[in-house]
Amino acid sequence: FIKPVLHKTYLTFFRAIPHPRGHAHLAALVSHESYNFSHRIDHLSFGELIPGIINPLDGTEKIASDHNQMFQYFITVVPTKLHTYKISAETHQFSVTERERVINHAAGSHGVSGIFMKYDISSLMVTVTEEHMPFWQFLVRLCGIIGGIFSTTGVLHGFGRFVAEIIFCRFRLGSHKSASVSLPDGHTNNHLPLTTDNSTH
Repeated sequence: FIKPVLHKTYLTFFRAIPHPRGHAHLAALVSHESYNFSHRIDHLSFGELIPGIINPLDGTEKIASDHNQMFQYFITVVPTKLHTYKISAETHQFSVTERERVINHAAGSHGVSGIFMKYDISSLMVTVTEEHMPFWQFLVRLCGIIGGIFSTTGVLHGFGRFVAEIIFCRFRLGSHKSASVSLPDGHTNNHLPLTTDNSTH
C-alpha cells in the first residue's frame, strides 16, 4: 500500500509568500504585457527511464494566445512494476489532463497566469508480466481453427448445393410444356395419348 501524495510545481512571475494557511502570491515589478508563457515539454517521466516508452507529455508544445494565460496539467502517477523477458524494473506511468484559460478578472476569470503542474501519486500499484503461450497449446488452438474452417466450408457448400438444386428443378419443370390435341367436337385435349393408333377408319 502506498500513501497518496499531492505535489504542485509551477512557473510564474509571482513570488510566493508563506503564511499559516498556505502561501500568497506577490506580483513582481514586471508589466503583464511582457508575459509570455508559451512553452515546450521535450520529456517528462517518473522513476527509472525505460527505453521505448513514450510518455504522454513528451513533445508537448503550447503557444500562449494572451499575455495573462494559465496552463494547467493535472497528472496522476501510478507506480508500475515490469517483469518481461527483456527487462525487469520498477517505474511509474502517468496520465494527464490539460487545461488552459485566459486570466481576466473583469470577466470573472480569476487566477494567476503561468504554468502549473499538479501531481497526484496513486495509492495503487500496477504489475505488468509477460507470459508466452506453450507450443503445444498453440498447436491445439491451430487445429481447432482449421477444423472450424473446414466445418463452416462444408455447411456453406451443402447449403449452396441445396439452393442450386431447387432453382434448376423449377427451371426444368417450366421448360417442359404440355402438348395440345384437337378433338372432333371442338374441344382441346391437353394430354398426350399413351399409345399411338396407326389404323385407318
